[in-house]
Amino acid sequence: MRRYVLTGTPGAGKTAILRGLHELGYEVVEEAATAVIARAQAQGEEEPWTRASFVDEVVELQRERQLEGPATGPATDTVQVFDRSPVCTHALATYLGRPVSRALTAEIERITTEEIYERQVLFIRNLGFCEPTSARRISFQESLVFEKVHEQSYRTFGYELIDIPADDLAHRVAAVTSVISQPHRQ
Repeated sequence: MRRYVLTGTPGAGKTAILRGLHELGYEVVEEAATAVIARAQAQGEEEPWTRASFVDEVVELQRERQLEGPATGPATDTVQVFDRSPVCTHALATYLGRPVSRALTAEIERITTEEIYERQVLFIRNLGFCEPTSARRISFQESLVFEKVHEQSYRTFGYELIDIPADDLAHRVAAVTSVISQPHRQ
């Protein structure tokens, strides 16, 4: 099983790329933080990211989703693509000025030790704007700061960032596909 991570600034088009990959037959896993926010907002909580337990809830959902995947071993060439990973959650905690919790530290240690994700991370570059949503309340300038925090977190944990530049959706999906369709590197 090869698990790749799409990451980058909020509003960069990760979800659209993920949907394009799904249409091509790739197994994809949507972003956990957005799901945690949507669930809380559906229950009337306006800004769940301000809650102290938010980061750990994201970590828990990321872990659940990663463990739900097919029970195939690392020798297979099956590919999964994840919209974000626990390293992104580390970037989120850093960006929010929150301490890195024990749960997040343990999950990063687990994904590192078990080599859960490929070391190549697909870094989706910003499109030059950031459109707000109910879950994304960040200005474009703030998103650029968050982008740098993501870069730093991934580099700190030893990942190789593969830039996917701003372009139309078809070209970005093709750029991602060119990386994830390569035979497994030993």
